[in-house]
Amino acid sequence: MFAVEPNDGMRAAAEARLGGHARFRSVRGTAEVTTLPDASIDLLLAAQSFHWFHVQRARHEALRVMRAGGWAALLWNERPVEASDFLADYEALLLRHAADYARITASRADKPSMREFFGGPMEVAAFPNQQILDFAGLKGRLMSSSYAPEPGHPEFDPMMSGLRELFSRHERGGSIVFPYRTLVYFARPTP
Repeated sequence: MFAVEPNDGMRAAAEARLGGHARFRSVRGTAEVTTLPDASIDLLLAAQSFHWFHVQRARHEALRVMRAGGWAALLWNERPVEASDFLADYEALLLRHAADYARITASRADKPSMREFFGGPMEVAAFPNQQILDFAGLKGRLMSSSYAPEPGHPEFDPMMSGLRELFSRHERGGSIVFPYRTLVYFARPTP
């Protein structure tokens, strides 16, 4: 298994967690320039990072590194449409403090771009999913999002205060349930 990651910190975290697995290989690269050999993989997986890809260049690279008949899958964790009180409050917090949130969430699960990447039609499967998080986990979840203001930004402290208050209001037994629907878009990419 090859894990292609351009961010040094994210790659180091993956290596620390998965480095003990004999088949795990960490690679410094991008979706557009993986550095993998031609026809070296049977299955290509990418998650929500797809919204950062340059679609045509990533498609060209995927076709280069995939073996004939290989599959590709793009995974998205989406919040369910039927929002819980917690999710409604979390959404309001993001809209209030994370200026880039609306723009970035609008680019998620862009079906025309995914069809362009696959070179044609794709299938989709949906699975219920959830994270059970204490406050540190919820804070980490929020701060792992590219739209979250960083420490030092004028909205960071108010956002953290709001998150603490939100957690206090919705936690049960020291944790909250963060529900998702995991969507898996998949196809055999066509040249």
